[in-house]
Amino acid sequence: MDQQHPMTGLLRSATQVAALAGVLVLAGCTSPQKAPATADVAVSRNAVENAVSAGAAELAPAEITAARDKMMRANQALAAKDYKLARELAIQAQADAKLAQSKARSAKATAASNALDQDLRVLREEVERANATPVAPAAPVTTTNTQ
Repeated sequence: MDQQHPMTGLLRSATQVAALAGVLVLAGCTSPQKAPATADVAVSRNAVENAVSAGAAELAPAEITAARDKMMRANQALAAKDYKLARELAIQAQADAKLAQSKARSAKATAASNALDQDLRVLREEVERANATPVAPAAPVTTTNTQ
């Protein structure tokens, strides 16, 4: 029969618990930074895509270029496991992308407003022209009395 000292089993269990706790602590140290950084990069990528869809490449080129540059740098920082820098750059890229999208929408709204103003001006001119044209007076109506 193989007899073990009761303390050997207890020591083995304590060692396993300590090892598991160490792994959890290490996982806890990297996970909280990585997850938010990865999420922020994904959200920023979506913001850049939305800005491009809104016409930012043509209507807000400086802002979308800045957003794309920061997205590229955020991805590089994420690959280098510099999660703090990745998160900061992703947040900045998102802000730049939202600015680009807002400028693009504003430019489109301004263009639409200008087009409506032009259409209204043309309509007013046509109405004025129509009202300024002399209308031939109608022939007087005479009634004859026949009795």
